[in-house]
Amino acid sequence: MDLDTLLGDPADPATLFSYARCAELDRREEFPEEICRELDRLGLPAGYVPAEYGGTLVDYPRLLDLIRTVARRDLTVAVGHAKSYLGSVSVWIAGADAQAKAVAADVIAGVPASWGLTERGHGSDLLAGEVRATRVPGGYRVTGEKWLINNATRGSLLSLLVRTDPDGGPRGFSLLLIDKRRLAGADYTCLPKVPTHGIRGADISGIALHGALVPESALIGGEGAGLEVVLKALQLTRTICAGLSLGAADQAIRQAEGFTAERRLYGRLLGEMPHVRRTLGEAHAARFVAEAVTTAAARGIHALPAEMSVISAVTKAFVPARVDELIFACGELLGTRAFLTEVHDHGVFQKLARDHRVVAIFDGNSSVNENALINQFPALARGYLSGPPDRPGLARLLDLGSAPGRPGHRGLVLASRGGCGLVQGLPDAVAGLSAPGAGRTRPPGHDLKAVEAPARELLDHCDDLHAALATCAPGPRDVPAEAFALAQRYQWCFAGAAVLQLWLANPGWRDRIWLEAALTYVLARLGSDPDRAVFDRLFDETRERA
Repeated sequence: MDLDTLLGDPADPATLFSYARCAELDRREEFPEEICRELDRLGLPAGYVPAEYGGTLVDYPRLLDLIRTVARRDLTVAVGHAKSYLGSVSVWIAGADAQAKAVAADVIAGVPASWGLTERGHGSDLLAGEVRATRVPGGYRVTGEKWLINNATRGSLLSLLVRTDPDGGPRGFSLLLIDKRRLAGADYTCLPKVPTHGIRGADISGIALHGALVPESALIGGEGAGLEVVLKALQLTRTICAGLSLGAADQAIRQAEGFTAERRLYGRLLGEMPHVRRTLGEAHAARFVAEAVTTAAARGIHALPAEMSVISAVTKAFVPARVDELIFACGELLGTRAFLTEVHDHGVFQKLARDHRVVAIFDGNSSVNENALINQFPALARGYLSGPPDRPGLARLLDLGSAPGRPGHRGLVLASRGGCGLVQGLPDAVAGLSAPGAGRTRPPGHDLKAVEAPARELLDHCDDLHAALATCAPGPRDVPAEAFALAQRYQWCFAGAAVLQLWLANPGWRDRIWLEAALTYVLARLGSDPDRAVFDRLFDETRERA
């Protein structure tokens, strides 16, 4: 039985994890403790722990599906519960075996974990961190304050980025796994919960440490490796954030479709009006593209870990932004009911719209991730001329019918040397559309002729983009606005390459209309003027299958 079924009907107020209960908790700004305990009982925490340490995490696409399922019901619950993955992931990447097994046992048992990176005055500038860990006999004395930390108060385990070299620098920071249960009461103070616009019930707070003594065994990886481990871990957590966004997209479309299918205005159903049909058809196309990007990223952790510095940055910058747009479009169809807190479906939509806005900020906002792409422009430009650096890995990523293989935690690197195989595989994929015998084995509704023209148009955009990347050489600090515009174009090229190649590699995955609509959605944002009537046909297709 799947997780959604086990959790019961969310529309029934008597269900523990219901829309009504989540709305009431939101009004009280109360953490969903009972719901999280139910997720613990159903075994979700084991999904955050790799199988080699006793958990069930063997497949990141499966973990993304689980998080999406929870987020579809309520983002506050998903954010609060999944934080234990973020709080422990550094250990899966760099921890000693005994340390990883101990953390795994706690996480599986439902002990909340947290990740302490940010500080009040520094935000995303991790190199400016002031929390200090001074080496003493047997360990470290930790002093300082971390702020705006999810689960900082609830969490018993805290992976903390600390300054171990007074001079700082890339090798001046380390990660310590702090167990609050082993600290004296005077060693730390939990900071007050910070009121937030969305995810109001989440434990967004902080912690101040007052010379807390932490044993040397708490070190995750080597001393001075903290920033490197964090940057690798972010490649995984940024991918996980896409699951939150997809769950939000599911709920937004559900709300808009349900309302427009029943609401009558001017003597007809809203869902019969041309503008509504096109808006919902485009929303389906947008979600499909976001799913393709997320699928590529989740499978990339297994198949192309050395390219995740690019793939995860694209995914985190692209997917939450597209879902924010989708939510706004669906909200326009709901009208005033998109803002009401109790009148329509327990105010699910207005809560969803508030809650999802924070996803784009988690683990580096869009600008941070775009800057990560900009830093890799030279490798992306060079790689585009030579094709995919790991063709077998790209084939495994694209083959949805095969298991993705072992997660590549230890294969993550700070920057991809060979570029991005998915985008660099686009020229071969487009050339294959007109190759002799192309499409002979594809099922009805999957013929290639109709997609050849938009695919070639996408390739033209990618060619132009990479020519521009080759001439862009931004400095490490003074990054021109034009570089960010190129990074945004790269995201759209990546999205188009992902959806086209996944469709080509998996006959029977979706009918051709889904690819046509997806490419129309992408090409329109790249500056082309495709025929948007395909969104109307896609809407009709989804209605027929509903």
